[in-house]
Amino acid sequence: MPTILGQNQYGKAENRVVKITRDGATHHIKDLNVSVSLSGDMDEVHYSGSNASVLPTDTTKNTVYAFAKEHGIDSAEQFGIHLARHFVTSRQPIHRARIRVEEYAWERIETSGEAEHSFVRRGQEVRLTQITYDGSSWEVVSGLKDLVVMNSTDSEFRGFVKDRYTTLKEARDRILATEVSGRWRFNWTDDEQPMPDWEESYARTKEHLLQAFAETYSLSLQQTLYQMGARIIDHRGEIDEVRFSLPNKHHFLVDLEPFGLENDTADGAVYFAADRPYGLIEATILRDGCAARIPVDLTRL
Repeated sequence: MPTILGQNQYGKAENRVVKITRDGATHHIKDLNVSVSLSGDMDEVHYSGSNASVLPTDTTKNTVYAFAKEHGIDSAEQFGIHLARHFVTSRQPIHRARIRVEEYAWERIETSGEAEHSFVRRGQEVRLTQITYDGSSWEVVSGLKDLVVMNSTDSEFRGFVKDRYTTLKEARDRILATEVSGRWRFNWTDDEQPMPDWEESYARTKEHLLQAFAETYSLSLQQTLYQMGARIIDHRGEIDEVRFSLPNKHHFLVDLEPFGLENDTADGAVYFAADRPYGLIEATILRDGCAARIPVDLTRL
């Protein structure tokens, strides 16, 4: 045979599942987008078309919904762990399962009545997790995307390299804004270890990255990125690696001189918010002694 089969996987992508938990008149929502990918002894289906080892992707979809009812959804991570363990341990040809989860947050609408079953979609970040299990070890990488943050001052950009193509002026007081896409890898890898509290870990990790963004007097977005990752590593012992991709959402001072107006930041300036092109700052921050495993390109995760 002149060709051989390389890496392969299959599954059901983007299963939208919403689980309502009722606590009397008070309801709770978990709103997930779950993608299942399986790999193992699947050579024959590619070579001859035999489906003898193939669990239908429709079955993986049904499993997602059944598990939401049978096990509930305590957290995106815990739900992914339940699914990965099931697929690897219940089907011999499957050696590895990868579960990706996006979680969409809802806030309760406060009312004057006693019923608590009304919600508004929270317009902030999308929570993410990827669970990988091979029957003996786990890898859990969680994170978020679409978290837009801004500092309206305490940011500079000056002292940079200049050549004959440089037109950017140095700034001693500027807006620093970005849309955070971040992932962090847990050091929980096997069932013998105590499992992290996934909900608490996510809340505190997000809190630390936001505090670092707000409290860093920024001389560059690179410096701010590093402080965000370093603060997470310093305060969250369950996390060994953090990677951020931060587009610089540029805000340029508008030239108002033609109208006889000064546009000084000290007086409260007017800016043009540019959506593209944008600077893109990316880096990984590691606990000392740990190796990087999160992909450089976060779109692959």
